[in-house]
Amino acid sequence: MKITVRYFASLREQIGRSYEELDVEAVRCVGDLRKQLSNQDWPSETLCAVNCQYASDQTIIQAGDEVAFFPPVTGG
Repeated sequence: MKITVRYFASLREQIGRSYEELDVEAVRCVGDLRKQLSNQDWPSETLCAVNCQYASDQTIIQAGDEVAFFPPVTGG
């Protein structure tokens, strides 16, 4: 199954690219994808969205989905 993974803000700078196309067969949900990408040294509070909707680790990922990871945002 092919998905697009996008990286924002400091994650994009850390990884060195803003997105990548992945062919992931063993990924069923966001938590599975996080485990597959576990070589990244991300803050534990890194947020995720699937198709522009905030997502939890239990959110199901389907072929063609866009999954975005970004650091928590603060305002003031």
